[in-house]
Amino acid sequence: MRTGSVGAHHVRAVVLGAQRRGVDAGPLLARAGLPAELLAEPGAGGPDRVPSARFGRLVRLVWASLDDELIGFGGAPTRVGTFAMMGHVVVHGSRDLREALHRARAFYSLFPGGPGFRLVEPAAPTGECDGPDEARLEFDVSGYDDPLHFGVEATVLVAHRFAGWLVRRRIGLRRVEFAHAAPRHSAEYAPLFGAPCVFGARRTAAVFDRADLDEPVLRDADALKGFLRRAPDAMLVCSEWGSSATGRVRHLIGRALPAGPVPTPEELAERLSVSPQTLRRRLAAEGTTYQRVRDQVRRDHAIAELTAGRVSIERLSRRLGFSEPSAFHRAFRRWTGETPRAYRVRDGDAAPGSVPPPSSTRGQQG
Repeated sequence: MRTGSVGAHHVRAVVLGAQRRGVDAGPLLARAGLPAELLAEPGAGGPDRVPSARFGRLVRLVWASLDDELIGFGGAPTRVGTFAMMGHVVVHGSRDLREALHRARAFYSLFPGGPGFRLVEPAAPTGECDGPDEARLEFDVSGYDDPLHFGVEATVLVAHRFAGWLVRRRIGLRRVEFAHAAPRHSAEYAPLFGAPCVFGARRTAAVFDRADLDEPVLRDADALKGFLRRAPDAMLVCSEWGSSATGRVRHLIGRALPAGPVPTPEELAERLSVSPQTLRRRLAAEGTTYQRVRDQVRRDHAIAELTAGRVSIERLSRRLGFSEPSAFHRAFRRWTGETPRAYRVRDGDAAPGSVPPPSSTRGQQG
């Protein structure tokens, strides 16, 4: 079961895309099982996070309403099914990641206003690389009408996650550069991308090891079908990033839950063969703390367990390390804007069948 969650900001961004095209967002939120309070301004008392599955329902509903995979933020509509067709072009015959990215670029160049990008290596006559072992995927988002930056974020995220999926391993990013200034929700970026993020850059780009381009493509058309079925929520949530301190800490805490107690900072440092002070410095350099990562993991486990209905709320609070159920209730309300019991009832009432079923040409994107 997927345990990820998505910030309320991204819900507001998706809803904005629908509203700008004249679509009433209220019914879409209801069908996705999301409360209208999510549209409140930050700090106004609305929920902070939503389950990735519900967010995925909302995105698919908006896709179906607009017939646009970029939800109105691109320079021109990108019809639903475009990404699926690109995926088929890429998995049929690409020998390595380099060829796959070039094929994807050529495909999208046929659709003006879509997500244009180019691959830049050190030997290229244009573009910038800081060293011979670095490659860049540079995105042309100059035509985006994207006030909340969701279109840009999603474009970079999908490209990165799809590239990793093609070669069956995570592509470690050295950094991600954004041409726009740091937004109010900039704290979301590092967990999403698993790398330092730079704002106000000359171009929007994902920077990674050049050697990754030589990785063979290991996916086929059958695997692509499963990948598309899991879109978009599988790619628009935080992932486990094994090469970062945050990712390793998150992984170790996640392994301990829900069977055992949450490891202390000292226990985590011992397992990672570093001192507690070094671990604290590394987390700070990635813009987070032990307490923040711990609460993110507990939040996601709570959401997963309540959605599944496998354990009582009282027992769940003990599993997650809360001293008493009331403390868990307060924390859960802070995370989601609802009590655990209200959340469980709402999730049970949400109708997954209300989302149009995916097919090879509609309702699928990555």
